[in-house]
Amino acid sequence: MKAIWILTKKELVTFFDSLTAYVLLVIFLGLSGFFTWISGSDIFLIGQVTLQPFFSVAYWTLFFFIPALTMRMLAEENRTGTIELLQTKAITDWQIVIGKSLACLLLIAIALIFTLPYYITLTQLGDVDHGAVLCGYLGLILMSCSYIGIGMLASSITSNQIVAFLVSLLIGVFFLIIFDVLSSGSLGVMADIFHYLSISNHFESISRGVIDTKDVVYFLLIALAGLVLAEFVLAKRNIIS
Repeated sequence: MKAIWILTKKELVTFFDSLTAYVLLVIFLGLSGFFTWISGSDIFLIGQVTLQPFFSVAYWTLFFFIPALTMRMLAEENRTGTIELLQTKAITDWQIVIGKSLACLLLIAIALIFTLPYYITLTQLGDVDHGAVLCGYLGLILMSCSYIGIGMLASSITSNQIVAFLVSLLIGVFFLIIFDVLSSGSLGVMADIFHYLSISNHFESISRGVIDTKDVVYFLLIALAGLVLAEFVLAKRNIIS
């Protein structure tokens, strides 16, 4: 755990040293704040004391922001050759993948913490469903774990950050849109399979305040599969070299 935490802190500091963290926070808070309080289906327009507009905006913004965070993680190490140097240290491939993933997740968590004033403002406007708000944030964290797993896998297979970003987005599109569309156009078992694979169905369930074990397992399985495959790619490269 010590090696993982050291690597996590190093990557988190790198985010802030390279301004990546500041750019993410400004854009994320700017977009979410604008569409939650000012434009579109904002809180004042729908006339309900709910953070659902924010969760809907974050649902899409995180889809683009997380691949932008993860694309550098392993692809840059592959490009510069520092991945081999890192692998000579007293740290395993799995610890490398987990440490870098935790740094991404912590940055997302920091971004979400900065949106807590939205919740505090809501409590001044009326009665808030605290459970639904808590579930909404939990849904965003779980969904972020899935996207980080996908992003780490995409970053592990290439030394080009742009390629890693696009591959991560492409895989994400399947879970975010295509499986949902296929579910609507299919029947029987195939419809059930595509319905289960769709991220939107699981996120909407949690964001409404319903925590189902199958939804939690779904997000964690995607994250775990992505991280295991990323570690497999690193291990395979290590054996070949």
